[in-house]
Amino acid sequence: MNSQRLKVLCPMENEKSGKTYWMRIGTAFSNADGSTNILLDALPVNRKLHVRELDERDRAARSGSPAAGDDGAQAGPGSVPF
Repeated sequence: MNSQRLKVLCPMENEKSGKTYWMRIGTAFSNADGSTNILLDALPVNRKLHVRELDERDRAARSGSPAAGDDGAQAGPGSVPF
């Protein structure tokens, strides 16, 4: 059985608007025995993590092709590519 790749997100609040946005801070893998390995690139200061399956946009970014509905714009300086 292949391991399933997941994304690890942290809910963050925009200080100006008060709206919540999601910052990707790691990757997780579901193992054949039902356990999960989580690899973090950052630590959440609010102690909250959310693990989700990769969506079409994530898969397209990994393959290098634009996702459906993506305008194909290049990421600018300082932008995060996920």
